[in-house]
Amino acid sequence: MARQNGVTRRRVLIGLGSGLALLGGGGLYVYWSLQGDSGGYTAPESQPVVTTRGRLDTAEGPAFETEGAWSFDDASEVFLFVHGFSTDTETARDNAYTAQVALEGTRPAPVIAYSWDSTVEWEQAKANAEENSTHLAQWLLEWAETDGRPVHLLAHSLGARVTGETLRVLAQRGATDALASVSLLGGAIPYDSVTEDGRYGDAIGAVDAPVSNFYSHNDKVLSWIYRASDRTHAVGHGGTRDSGPLPDGYRDVDVTDLVADHYSYFEPDEGCLPRVVAEIE
Repeated sequence: MARQNGVTRRRVLIGLGSGLALLGGGGLYVYWSLQGDSGGYTAPESQPVVTTRGRLDTAEGPAFETEGAWSFDDASEVFLFVHGFSTDTETARDNAYTAQVALEGTRPAPVIAYSWDSTVEWEQAKANAEENSTHLAQWLLEWAETDGRPVHLLAHSLGARVTGETLRVLAQRGATDALASVSLLGGAIPYDSVTEDGRYGDAIGAVDAPVSNFYSHNDKVLSWIYRASDRTHAVGHGGTRDSGPLPDGYRDVDVTDLVADHYSYFEPDEGCLPRVVAEIE
């Protein structure tokens, strides 16, 4: 089963401290909103994984390691799933497999898990997300050189921060064709960070691929927890909210009618991956 359990998410509430105290009686409602999961799928050991866990502070050696089976002989493309906050090694693999199952009916393709250390306190997790940008960019560049098949990136929750920072690195290196598409699923980044004047605006405009933000007003983790902790709206809850001009290639996609909570964006039968496929075709 997916291992993002209630105890783990309860730590998020504790970490917000006085911010959640301001919610008063709404605190219990927020707690129950965190009890969703992504369907309880368990990945096989063969699920392909790129991991940087334990490698961020390593001065020597590769920037990442790979696990699982990497024979994709019949595939013309691959998806890369970048998980969010408080996701352990097993859950990172399970999440990628869950997305792969969800894609089987519309666009069957291998889904590679990008596994990074997000099982830390919130502020450290955000810092780790930013530091992972050079590692993920390096993997994408090496993939382009050694394999070359198109990569469609799926970024869930805080994985949107990893992705936005990675786009900045790719733009700085002139590697704007490293991705075939970018899809943010319940992105835990500020709503105005993706505008032309936002932190990721220039990088989004430079990438030679569509960047779509799939948001849901049903996402209580973003509307309550993220807003209380970071004191801003998340792009994954209500899009950019007319906060400014948008970069070329960027699009907000409202999937409120498809996504019931923060954990079901990529859930088979109940999430929005069919809509993601429709946007990148």
